Amino acid sequence: MPDAPALHIDTLRYRYTPTGPWVVDIASLTLDPGQQLLLTGSSGRGKSTLLYLIAVLIEPSHGSITIHAQDIHALQGHKRDEFRGQRIGMIFQTFNLLHGFSAAENVMLAMMFSNIPRREHRPRACELLEHLGVDRPDAPPEQLSIGQQQRVAVARAVACKPDLVLADEPTASLDPENAAGAMDLIQTTCRESGAALLCVSHDPTMAERFERRASLDELHEKTSAEAQR
Repeated sequence: MPDAPALHIDTLRYRYTPTGPWVVDIASLTLDPGQQLLLTGSSGRGKSTLLYLIAVLIEPSHGSITIHAQDIHALQGHKRDEFRGQRIGMIFQTFNLLHGFSAAENVMLAMMFSNIPRREHRPRACELLEHLGVDRPDAPPEQLSIGQQQRVAVARAVACKPDLVLADEPTASLDPENAAGAMDLIQTTCRESGAALLCVSHDPTMAERFERRASLDELHEKTSAEAQR
């Protein structure tokens, strides 16, 4: 379904306890293929929680999330893992690279649940790293600069040619100069691969980079207003 949205959220709600406040409360949100959206919100407003819901790492209290027309929370077991691995890329604030593995191996691990033949995993990982400016594919992450680690994280996120890339405060641990370069890299790489990008951040300087922007506060307020009608 080439015309299906990369992401569609419908009446999504989540709270940590049965009687607690709604941490995520979104009536509707759609991201088209290749579109890039910046979602802002103050600390503790549920930005990371929303990404964990989309990545099928936690279960919603109510509502649905579809990626490329698939209700992701309807999938179970290995089918869920396979779908996540093939369709969703993630860039974490702290990169979450695995120590004890090389840069190339970190990227190759992302391809475990993909349809990419195993014999092509290392060549593709090395090709991506070279394209992104990492010339030491066999170096462990701890021997790379922060900027190089970010590049490895981006390569891992797009290794399986996902429909959607989720970026969780991707510049929070970088200085302003490296942050600008990292966002250039993330946005350009997503455009080249055709992936939609959902970036969450509380950094006000990010706004000028995105044609489409929304705030969680506004989405929550809109949901509350609709519920009162």
